[in-house]
Amino acid sequence: MSFGAAIKSVLSQYVGFSGRARRSEYWWFTLFTVLVSIVAAILDSSLGLTFEGSSTGVIGLIATLVLLLPSLAVAVRRLHDTDRTGWWLLIALVPFVGAIVLIVFFVLEGTPGANRFGPSPKH
Repeated sequence: MSFGAAIKSVLSQYVGFSGRARRSEYWWFTLFTVLVSIVAAILDSSLGLTFEGSSTGVIGLIATLVLLLPSLAVAVRRLHDTDRTGWWLLIALVPFVGAIVLIVFFVLEGTPGANRFGPSPKH
């Protein structure tokens, strides 16, 4: 899946928590959110829109709010591809270890063929 196709796929399923997402779809969208955050930070800084005592600004806050639900949805679908429930996202609340566990889950190849969350997005 290409960068553009991944962005289009995730944003067209804005709050679609069912189904499965390939690794490429998840990681391309993650790159997209990082790039949007960088651009938003640059715009906030150059336009003087940062909040008092913070590096975050109005544009960054809006970008975060707009991309929050699609990011959660694609993360849940990525977990579904590895045959795990979306509730595994809550492990991120465990400092340090939770993030490492989630990264490992996101990097793992999806289960071949259909699983309890639907058909393989690869085929």
